[in-house]
Amino acid sequence: MAKFIIVALLLAVMTALFSSVFFLVKDESRQRRTLQLLKLRIALSLLLITFVITAYLLGWIHPHPGPPPPH
Repeated sequence: MAKFIIVALLLAVMTALFSSVFFLVKDESRQRRTLQLLKLRIALSLLLITFVITAYLLGWIHPHPGPPPPH
């Protein structure tokens, strides 16, 4: 379940990023959609980092072991 939430948040961050780029390039109006979407991306990124740290501390996710040391 935690991995699904992490992937969903990553997709939401990427969607907000590409939407803001689209409005930066194509939008002719005086609205601040680019700024609003970049703020949303920052908020989603902070939520993602907080969730990953919390999930690690609660034991929902575990890091992969690194490569063995050279002999």
